[in-house]
Amino acid sequence: MDILWITPIAGIVAILFAAYLARDVLGRDKGSAQMQDIADRILVGAKAFISRQYRTIALLALVAAVGIAILLALVTKTPPDINGNGITTGDNADKIALAWRTAVSFLVGAVCSGVAGIVGMYVAVKANLRTAAAATRGLGPAVQTALRGGAVSGFLIVALSLLGVTGIFYAYDGYNNPDLAPFLIVGFGFGASFVALFSQLGGGIYTKAADMGADLVGKVEAGIPEDDARNPAVIADLVGDNVGDCAGRGADLFESTAAENIGAMILGVIIYLAIKDIPAIPHPEYFVLFPLVVRAFGVFATALGVLSVASPIPFFRLKEEDDPMGALNKGFFLAVILCIGFLALSTYMMLGQGGIQWQYYFYAGLVGIATSVAFVFITQYYTEFKYRPVRDIANAAKTGPATSAVMGVSVGFESTFSTAVVIGAALLASFWLGQHAFAGTGLDVSDTRAGLFGTAVATMGMLMTAAYILAMDTFGPITDNANGIIEMSGNVGDVRKVTDRLDAVGNTTKALTKGYAVGSAGLAAFLLFFAYLDEVSNVTGQVVEAINLADVKVFVGALLGAMLAFLFSALAIRAVSKTAGAVIEEVRRQFHADPRIMTGEVQPDYARCVDITARAGLREMVLPGIVAVAVPVIVGVVLRHEAMGAFLMVGTISGILLATVLNNSGGAWDNAKKFVESGAMRDENGQVVVKGSQIHAAAVVGDTIGDPFKDTAGPSLHVLVKLLATITLVLAPIFI
Repeated sequence: MDILWITPIAGIVAILFAAYLARDVLGRDKGSAQMQDIADRILVGAKAFISRQYRTIALLALVAAVGIAILLALVTKTPPDINGNGITTGDNADKIALAWRTAVSFLVGAVCSGVAGIVGMYVAVKANLRTAAAATRGLGPAVQTALRGGAVSGFLIVALSLLGVTGIFYAYDGYNNPDLAPFLIVGFGFGASFVALFSQLGGGIYTKAADMGADLVGKVEAGIPEDDARNPAVIADLVGDNVGDCAGRGADLFESTAAENIGAMILGVIIYLAIKDIPAIPHPEYFVLFPLVVRAFGVFATALGVLSVASPIPFFRLKEEDDPMGALNKGFFLAVILCIGFLALSTYMMLGQGGIQWQYYFYAGLVGIATSVAFVFITQYYTEFKYRPVRDIANAAKTGPATSAVMGVSVGFESTFSTAVVIGAALLASFWLGQHAFAGTGLDVSDTRAGLFGTAVATMGMLMTAAYILAMDTFGPITDNANGIIEMSGNVGDVRKVTDRLDAVGNTTKALTKGYAVGSAGLAAFLLFFAYLDEVSNVTGQVVEAINLADVKVFVGALLGAMLAFLFSALAIRAVSKTAGAVIEEVRRQFHADPRIMTGEVQPDYARCVDITARAGLREMVLPGIVAVAVPVIVGVVLRHEAMGAFLMVGTISGILLATVLNNSGGAWDNAKKFVESGAMRDENGQVVVKGSQIHAAAVVGDTIGDPFKDTAGPSLHVLVKLLATITLVLAPIFI
């Protein structure tokens, strides 16, 4: 059987596996009636927000699709020869074909991105309750329930990405024209990026505004615990975990896998064109389709990794005294080992034709897998409270919120060093290895082109474990909500100790996924940049291999690219602040209007806070979203394609580093607060630091500052980085 069949088979297997996991999780114990009532409130709020949000996004996506079609049909000067008539000098038929095909792929990508986010969020909300109920039976059942609930989203996202890109590729005649189809399906990545941007922004603004309002008034002013049922904003906070961390991050990672996959396929086209007429190479198209196949093999590896966690197998069995993060790491490393085997098989079968030294591309893929492992440990180091950075922040809280805040910023800045070194080393190593694959073969493939494909293989190697990483990401909000359900339903003692441990691990797994997204973005940045240059070369008929920063227009383009990451982050953080202000005022109003809320005699108006947060969050997401889309279009149209190349590269670099600062400082602040609340910290007199103390209040303030950093601006920057690449690839014909 042709190895290419593994791609649709893996996509279908991923959907069936997600359905199996969903059935397994939804069939588990739902706990007490009080727990179910709280979970139902969370579900109602989440469904209401998602319904309202995606109606807004759908309208924006339709407008964008029409705008793309009009721009490409009217402004394009030299479209590619889509109709195969040999005319490439502005033929109207080619313009129209380019316009409608790009618009259709944009809408398909947008729909798939939305579906991935919505379904993942729905199952996660249901898994919250089951995880809380499982915690009453012990640590193992709770970890397994939360991870499997998160894996539903992970495998569905991977399946939709694989099947979506594959389906569009063949629908646009990729079988007969593998050199042209990848350039037509970039609209799929753009559509996914577009929806992900607004989904992550809207969900991120919502979740952190509610979280800040609940924390600042509840913990600091009223002195009540986190997730206390007396807090009017607590349901909005729990809803936010799902619409931001599940739906928003699901759409984010979907567009990441799609955009990076398409960029790698475009680099494969370069190799294909050089070797397609050589008789010794029967399947030159394998270089274009390799990114799909290697990711498909990753589905099987990660499925076994998920099933192993907290299973009865002795090595993977989880005891009550064990570290939950250790159990998750065991499953991850099983998936990594299996991915290495599948990577060797796919590189040998697909890239070892005509004397090509496939083993060098295998080594490049290993570099990508090693990079994913490196980012897992880098993120754990900067966000787990067993390590120095988080403990430094917690100790700084002894002298007040200002020193805690300053230390958190320092940790974020420091983390850029390891991020840059690992990404840089991975790019250098994979490029060098790729260069050697064609050495001595006599094939007409330059070292640069062969090296570039090495970076593409490394990126695909890193994405092989995407489904497992996604499962760990959604594990975070599931355990956070489970902890809230236990708190609000009055289940304290040993059960709360279990969910507190899971909540702390969940903070790390969420941060870990952001680190993974930054790492994959860093590897993909180089290949997407050269994919853009190849797109320009394809349209102009002239090879473009460099960008001249000495040109004033190009320098200005680079300057604007660096600026965009900071302006976008400022708008996103400001949106959270403004929305949180409305929530804080409402919580204060309710406490003042009816003192019986604090005594537990009267239930607060949860729905009011949910509605205020939803309306404000959707309103505030529009401006940063429009800025992110409009600025690159304006730069490209005014300053043209070379300046746009500088805008893309420098904007990507600044976005990656700024996202690293925001993600890691926010995650470190959060777990510093958890460390203080755990009772493991002592003050200068040797007394255990307790909740409600001045040190705890300082830690809460630091955590509150970090909320919009790590859950709004940081993750949204991941999307912005990919959006810059997809928008330049899609609209390259109008920038020339």
